[in-house]
Amino acid sequence: MQTNDAALLQTILEAIVASPDKVAVERTLDEMGVLLKVKVDEKDAGAVIGKEGATIAAIRKLMGVFGRKNNARINIKLDVPPRKKLKTYEKPSIEDQNHDTGKL
Repeated sequence: MQTNDAALLQTILEAIVASPDKVAVERTLDEMGVLLKVKVDEKDAGAVIGKEGATIAAIRKLMGVFGRKNNARINIKLDVPPRKKLKTYEKPSIEDQNHDTGKL
């Protein structure tokens, strides 16, 4: 099972994302079992995560079944860049709202 799990995950992710050439899966062993670190393009992160995390949850479940078949615990870690913060809206203060509108 050495790299079969990483190859399976790579195949699944390449089928989902728009930039399959930028998908990278790194396999390491840790105290919890097999850790698969996934790197995808910033634009593809949403497709991998899915609505409310449904897609990545399904992938993790599938990889868990694969791991149980081979007596291994498989964990998946997504290495995606942090989201860009949206511009925040500042609510006007009470003083700003109470200005005389007749001057407009």
